[in-house]
Amino acid sequence: MHDLKALRADPAAFDAALARRGLPAVAESLVKEDEQRRAALAELQEAQARRKGLAKEIGQAKRNGEDTTEIEARGVALRDRIATLEARANEIQKRIDDVLQRLPNQLDASVPDGRDENDNVVVHQRGEVPSFPFEAKQHFELGEALGLMDFAAAGKIAGSRFVMLRGVLARLERALGQFMLDTHTGEFGYEEVTVPLLVNDASMYGTDKLPKFAEDSFHTDDDRWLIPTGEVPLTASVMGDILPAESLPRRMTTLSTCFRSEAGSAGRDVRGMLRQHQFTKCELVSVVAPEESEAEHERMTRAAETVLERLGLPFRRVLLCAGDTGFGAAKTYDLEAWLPGQKAWREVSSCSNTRDFQARRMNARMRREKTTVFVHTLNGSGLAVGRVMIALMEMYQQEDGSIIVPDVLRPYMGGLTVILI
Repeated sequence: MHDLKALRADPAAFDAALARRGLPAVAESLVKEDEQRRAALAELQEAQARRKGLAKEIGQAKRNGEDTTEIEARGVALRDRIATLEARANEIQKRIDDVLQRLPNQLDASVPDGRDENDNVVVHQRGEVPSFPFEAKQHFELGEALGLMDFAAAGKIAGSRFVMLRGVLARLERALGQFMLDTHTGEFGYEEVTVPLLVNDASMYGTDKLPKFAEDSFHTDDDRWLIPTGEVPLTASVMGDILPAESLPRRMTTLSTCFRSEAGSAGRDVRGMLRQHQFTKCELVSVVAPEESEAEHERMTRAAETVLERLGLPFRRVLLCAGDTGFGAAKTYDLEAWLPGQKAWREVSSCSNTRDFQARRMNARMRREKTTVFVHTLNGSGLAVGRVMIALMEMYQQEDGSIIVPDVLRPYMGGLTVILI
């Protein structure tokens, strides 16, 4: 979570970091709680030492044939005192943990101040926003006209925010995912991993999804969670490990189904497949030495950008401001693709450096000389397959409703060049 030692050393800096996210100061109360915890632990250690000494006294007295009633009574009193001190220390620790686990990561100094997405900063834009000689349609208009995007059938089976893709569109989704995996494994050195789609509490907590985002995820009757992103199982794969320095960086990618309840998105993007309960995403995760995470963040984001460039989709990189940066991130770049049908930029990837925030929650370390240090973890979408398909359909649409297949995807589509109406 957070380093209490650093908090005690500079409580003002800790509160200043919270203030950047619009959160109230907590350092003073946490320091007081920690002082009480440390005092209880010190008294506990002293009581344990005294009890150990009494045990020796009792043994010696018995060997000498002396009465041990009074010494044993002191031992019982000490035992009860030790139990009280242990309970007190644990109670204080729980109060501290309850506060710390709900506090977000500290932001990188390069993150701009701001309240929401309106204060984010465009770093660069690649590709020109197209001008169509006709009124561009949205993806769901195109998909339904093709007879290949079936929201009605999905709704009958599962309810709202689901879709059934048929025929060539189903193959297009598969082609996009395969192209992303091939790019990341073949050119950027990521190891492809097939992951469990169900995970335990520890995995969700370690990757900062619990307790804060419990309502946004699906929970099963046997106390497991459907993964909201492939980040969770990939990152949690190093949970509790001490990694050899020579094994880093560790770069992993997975193409998986993801599940989100979208509890906080009522009324948003209700048409189409932009915001679904179930979707496919190619995830990138890196586990690196602390001094390497900043460069790794840039590398990961470039890997995601490369996919968009190869697909010929206009996009921009956006540095999120303090108020829009996610709970677990120290710094985040969003990649936004242009959707001609919506006439808007929409996020298709989010690449974040969490530094040691997740590693502390997971107790994931690396060896360094004669000690160990927390690793840094990074995660990013490389990319969200459904959202990229939306951008592709709208970008490559023709006036008659057909869709041109980008050159790089044609080998994955059996040579198909156009999806005909």
